[in-house]
Amino acid sequence: MLRGLSTVTFFADDLPAAVAWYTELLGIEPYFVRQVEGTTAYAEFRIGDYQHELGIIDRRFAPGTPSAGGPVTYWHVDDVEGAFERLIAMGATVHGKVTERGPGFVTASVVDPFGNLLGVMFNKHYLEILG
Repeated sequence: MLRGLSTVTFFADDLPAAVAWYTELLGIEPYFVRQVEGTTAYAEFRIGDYQHELGIIDRRFAPGTPSAGGPVTYWHVDDVEGAFERLIAMGATVHGKVTERGPGFVTASVVDPFGNLLGVMFNKHYLEILG
C-alpha cells in the first residue's frame, strides 16, 4: 500500500521567503511554481538521488492550522553534523540534536524558519538500496 516517499509538503506564511531559503539550502531553483490570483501559491523542488518532491505551499491554502509537531520526515545526508550545523546557521532552530540511533543510523531535526519540521539522517539502508 505505501510504496515510498512521494512528496513532502511544507507551509509558509511568507512563501517567497521560504522559497528563497530552500533555494539557498538546496542549491537549486524550484522546478515547478503555481500562481493563484497573480501570486505564487506553491513551489516544488525535486531533490536527492530519487528526485523526491519537496513542495512549499502558501499557508492560506493549508487545511487546518499546521504547527511544528507530529511526524518528522528524514532526508538522507552523508554528513548529519554538517547538514545540521548549516541548517542552524541558516536560521532553523533545534528540534532534535544529532543522535546516533544505532550502527549506521544518525538523526537530527530542526524547525525551519517557517515552522516546519525537517529531519536529516545518515541511513545505511538508504545507501544499500542506492547501491
